[in-house]
Amino acid sequence: VGLGYLTLDRAAPTLSGGEAQRIRLAASLGAGLQGVCYVLDEPTIGLHPRDNGMLLGALRELAAAGNTVVVVEHDEETIRSAEHLVDLGPGAGRRGGRVVAEGNLAALTASGESLTGRALADPPRHPSRPRRTGAEAGVLAVRGARRHNLQGVDAELPLGRLVCVTGVSGSGKSSLVREVLEPSVRARLGRRWGGRRPAPVGCRALEGAERLGRVLEVDQSPIGRTPRSCPATYVGAWDPIRRLFAGTEQARLRGWDAARFSFNTAGGRCEACRGQGTRTLEMHFLPDVQVPCEACGGTRFEAETREVRYAGLSIDEVLALSVEEARERFSAHPRIRRALGPLDDLGLGYLSLGQPSPTLSGGEAQRLKLAAELAKAQGRRAAPTLYLLDEPTVGLHIADVQRLTDALHALADAGHTVVVIEHNLDVVAEADHVLDLGPEGGEAGGQVVASGTPEAVAAAQTPTGRALAGFLASRAG
Repeated sequence: VGLGYLTLDRAAPTLSGGEAQRIRLAASLGAGLQGVCYVLDEPTIGLHPRDNGMLLGALRELAAAGNTVVVVEHDEETIRSAEHLVDLGPGAGRRGGRVVAEGNLAALTASGESLTGRALADPPRHPSRPRRTGAEAGVLAVRGARRHNLQGVDAELPLGRLVCVTGVSGSGKSSLVREVLEPSVRARLGRRWGGRRPAPVGCRALEGAERLGRVLEVDQSPIGRTPRSCPATYVGAWDPIRRLFAGTEQARLRGWDAARFSFNTAGGRCEACRGQGTRTLEMHFLPDVQVPCEACGGTRFEAETREVRYAGLSIDEVLALSVEEARERFSAHPRIRRALGPLDDLGLGYLSLGQPSPTLSGGEAQRLKLAAELAKAQGRRAAPTLYLLDEPTVGLHIADVQRLTDALHALADAGHTVVVIEHNLDVVAEADHVLDLGPEGGEAGGQVVASGTPEAVAAAQTPTGRALAGFLASRAG
């Protein structure tokens, strides 16, 4: 199942979720059971396209042995290989939750409601735009990288481009980007100590970092751990909305300013729940339970504050709007429109403005961070930034992958450098520059086996090159 690179003494806590899931799958293959219903949630996470075939072969073995295999998956190859498909939608969040198509692949592509069917019937063409060329922005170079299985790697990443780092599972991609490149650039951009800059981390030398203003890893960690954090506050849309309410005649007659419409400060919020909308019931010997606040009904604000209305809505009703609805309602206000636009463009239009951060998935949190950066890029020009993303397509629908690549292109167009660790060929094919590590995983990897444009890497006889060659041939514009 593509885990040949793991050592037998590897500690279980160091395994990724996908690796642990495939180990359990391998154990099931060896058990020889029959009449079992196996349920797998995105087993292709972290898998190189070459290894997808092995995984699908393992799933077919289980089914052939008299078992039922149910897979939740976005991967196109897995969807096309399935014997029966159930497509949910038609949208996400409140706009979804229905079965829009069911049956074989033909039934899916024939459905007018199925977004998955439309994406499979007419897949995106690559490249969708001309690749960025020229060396005017410079190069970020890592020399002699040695971390885990990296074997003294020399790598050059062109600045101001969309760069994809790929390779088979365990080839050293995360080691190079997250454990060498990110800390080395961060150290170089930090303060001088005793007149000297800190030494690079995990490598002999780092060149070209002086052209960067900052480095940011856009990961899937939560944007906040309390209900006080929500999409509207994170992207900066809530402050201008509060000022609109403070400018209404009802608020001015009462002498209220924007602080009155904050659920984080005393005055207008519900004091029973302190603006959280929920109360925590402590349960002995059981996990605590969150229940809606009885005083405000979960609205976060006290009754008098909710009497003020803007465009027919109270402040709590605005908080309950979806991003898509709020973008339309406040289209005449540039600051709000600029903050909410990237969220909708990245496929998060179904989120409500006040959705508590702890309820967001890792993929939603990552795209929320990306949307905040896009909003900054549209406003005042930010310092040249190195953005690092590790498999951002995890959990993304086929149609949303194209939205993601459009967002990454927008950051590169703004003069930033975007480095993405990715197996998804739709993203690899859109990159300006590809760095392919391998040739295999573990001790047999840790080397740069190909680099250049996707077309140049496709011409190389590497696992990525062979997969990319067929993909580009089938998706040529």
